[in-house]
Amino acid sequence: MLALNLTQSSPVTFSKSTNHRYSINASSLLNPNLISRTHHQTALFNKPSTQIVALTTKVSNFGQIHGYPFGCSSKSTPQIHDSGFRRNHFDRIHENHSGFCSKSGSFITKVAASESESSPEGDASSVSKPKSKTLQLALIFGLWYFQNIVFNIYNKKALNVFPFPWFLASFQLFVGSIWMLILWSLKLQPCPKISKPFIIALLGPALFHTIGHISACVSFSKVAVSFTHVIKSSEPVFSVIFSSFLGDTYPLKVWISILPIVLGCSLAAITEVSFNFYGLWGALISNVGFVLRNIYSKRSLQSFKEVDGLNLYGWISIISLLYLFPVAVVIEGSQWIQGYHKAIEAVGKSSTFYIWVLLSGVFYHLYNQSSYQALDEISPLTFSVGNTMKRIVVIISTILVFRNPVRPLNALGSAIAIFGTFLYSQVTAKKAKKPESEKQN
Repeated sequence: MLALNLTQSSPVTFSKSTNHRYSINASSLLNPNLISRTHHQTALFNKPSTQIVALTTKVSNFGQIHGYPFGCSSKSTPQIHDSGFRRNHFDRIHENHSGFCSKSGSFITKVAASESESSPEGDASSVSKPKSKTLQLALIFGLWYFQNIVFNIYNKKALNVFPFPWFLASFQLFVGSIWMLILWSLKLQPCPKISKPFIIALLGPALFHTIGHISACVSFSKVAVSFTHVIKSSEPVFSVIFSSFLGDTYPLKVWISILPIVLGCSLAAITEVSFNFYGLWGALISNVGFVLRNIYSKRSLQSFKEVDGLNLYGWISIISLLYLFPVAVVIEGSQWIQGYHKAIEAVGKSSTFYIWVLLSGVFYHLYNQSSYQALDEISPLTFSVGNTMKRIVVIISTILVFRNPVRPLNALGSAIAIFGTFLYSQVTAKKAKKPESEKQN
């Protein structure tokens, strides 16, 4: 404890528990120079607010250097009542008054971070990051759409002159497998660790992927590309139905959102000029295959979450090729040579036919690769919206390229089906956000 005794003529002493006394002459407290300096310091607070802010910043910086920031105690902070000086500016420098003196280093870090954020360089970097992110997403979506359009056009061109979807589907998986092996061998893509349980877990998803891919190729060979994509937009319907059978529950909004999909696909099928039952059933079976692939992947690959999407798709392509090619040889193998000669006669140049087939294989893998990269960069909701817009772009592009006749009711049915897919993506995204927020709480 400190004992303070003040008189005008007596010395002032500060006593401590150690019994040491230090004398101070009380007359020195009444020194005119000291009084004038006190008035001078008091006058500082009567200066304009800008000067006070500058003075406060200097004192704060000095305190930060020595590890004791200015104003660390709320009791010692002077209350300045000036219309030009706002307390929020002071709070911006000192973000949180509670706990300052416990860890001065953490406070200095906070102040440094706040100053860097409020500086022009920090503002510029914060503005540039959203711009670069937007540019990156635009590039990913642009490549995804472009590669999908190229695949659908050249795949249909090859099927028009060489109507053997089992061969083309096998070749596309073969190109994707070679592509991934090159990426892994050149270390452009990290190769996942392969184990027996991992391969066994992939057998189911790869089988359903094979069914979905070959069924879509059969549909492309029988009907217009636009019609196949309209029917494939009904995939959410099969997803809800199969997931419900496996125990998942969906709110009423989800069931209502799939009604426009069913209505639109039915209207488009009835009014389709190039309608074919094989094409219709091929697109529907493709939806079933891909839905079961997604459901089965969630159940069988839970313990292999360290494998990223691109590597997972690469190994699914390799195993799917092993599934598909032997069956393709049995079903179509005896007709390939004869069909090849007819295709060359129809095209005129063998190189043109080779380019069509090669482009269909390369861009089939590239657009799937871009879709996985897009899913890694964006939210599932944005991906679903982008996938819906992709179907619209592909449908319009193929109609323009192949000049397929479209009836008004067919266009209306296609629009209703795609709009229903958009509604479904919105509803399911809101449903998925609720469990995440509950987990965070």
